[in-house]
Amino acid sequence: MRNKTAFLMVVLGLLGVCAQAQEKKLSKEEAITLALENNYGINVAKNEVEVAGNNKGILNSGYLPTLTGTAGANYGRDDSVIEFPGQFNEDGSPRGDVELDKAEAQSYSSALTARYTLFDGLGRFYNYKKLKEQYQLTELQARETIENTIVQLFSVYYEIARLTENEYVLGKTLNISKDRYKRAQYAFEYGQSTKLDVLNAQVDITNDSINVLNTRQELSNAKRDLNVLLSQDLNMLYTVDTLVTFIPKIKLEAFVEQAKINNVSVLQTERSLTINSYDIKVQRSGYLPTIGLSGAYGWNLNQSAQSAFFPGTNTDNTSFDLGASLTWNLFDGGGTTVRVKNARIAYENQELLKKQIEIEVDRDIRNAMANYENKLVIHGIQEQNVITNQNNFERSKEQFQLGRITSIEFRQAQINLLNAQTNKNLAKYDAKLAELQLLQLTGQLLNVEL
Repeated sequence: MRNKTAFLMVVLGLLGVCAQAQEKKLSKEEAITLALENNYGINVAKNEVEVAGNNKGILNSGYLPTLTGTAGANYGRDDSVIEFPGQFNEDGSPRGDVELDKAEAQSYSSALTARYTLFDGLGRFYNYKKLKEQYQLTELQARETIENTIVQLFSVYYEIARLTENEYVLGKTLNISKDRYKRAQYAFEYGQSTKLDVLNAQVDITNDSINVLNTRQELSNAKRDLNVLLSQDLNMLYTVDTLVTFIPKIKLEAFVEQAKINNVSVLQTERSLTINSYDIKVQRSGYLPTIGLSGAYGWNLNQSAQSAFFPGTNTDNTSFDLGASLTWNLFDGGGTTVRVKNARIAYENQELLKKQIEIEVDRDIRNAMANYENKLVIHGIQEQNVITNQNNFERSKEQFQLGRITSIEFRQAQINLLNAQTNKNLAKYDAKLAELQLLQLTGQLLNVEL
């Protein structure tokens, strides 16, 4: 038992030295920067914004004319023999055959055609506005992705911070157990205590050592989780900032009051509602005529082969054409009417969805605020509990050294202090995560220093 205890102590010491020698500190700001630059989900969202930006450009608006160029060439060659059976020349001799060898014909053509739509029932106009709204909606969707990633990032970041502080607390507990083991060993050697006290101390060292090892393993796993979010090497080693500050309540209340104009879900429904309104106008354009202009320039060259009766000819032709057209679909079987009705229904559904989301967001904000305030209170209670248990432990330590309480009673005071400290760590980071969730709901997560 004594050899196993010594082995655990050596292993823990080596692990601690190796970790501290290779790890650097990763601040919250650096973590956010790495996530914004490297996170795959965020980069995909950025690319989608870029696509939406391309779609809302003038090149995709339909306002520019079209210019089409065509060109062609043909080549033909004939080798033929023309016979005149039963026909005679003027001198009475039979008329001979006429041979056409390598009779070649070529034709070349090219044309440029330009078309421009002057008026299409305003469908192009409203579709262009719709694409701009779609771009803003995509930006909001990318913002939502970033906010969700930041919350996920800090849930892992603060879990690392919590485990780091727990590791420190467990390490101090282990050192206390080691010191108690040495005292029990000396007391036993001098006949001042029984072997039971030594065995109890060894058992406590083993349990504390295992707790430290398990916490370090959880810490390593959490760091790998953070590396995945940051899209970096899974073996990257670092420490995190365990300092937590809370936003003043008066500032949070101001954020809550402005939540409906800043919440990303509400803003998305407003953009979608605008897009649906443009959809109705785009479909209505089917009732109106389309007016267009066209122009063409063409060039043709034909070189025909000679025949038995006609010599070869060359024809060079150049043409210019200008035109205007009016197209009015007076009745399309009712398709336009159906599309307009459906667009109006989609708009009504979007209005209902907006009202639903506004109610849900209001509920979520109220719940998040109450949850945050509750966790702050719990954090304060846990801080006071640590002070109480720290005082109790110090008194128990004095009494134990004087031999007035047993090792079991001292161990209980030690465990109470350990539980109070780990519970305080948990309460602190739970309160901070609740604050981040409240900031996300109020639309201020990306506007404050975390």
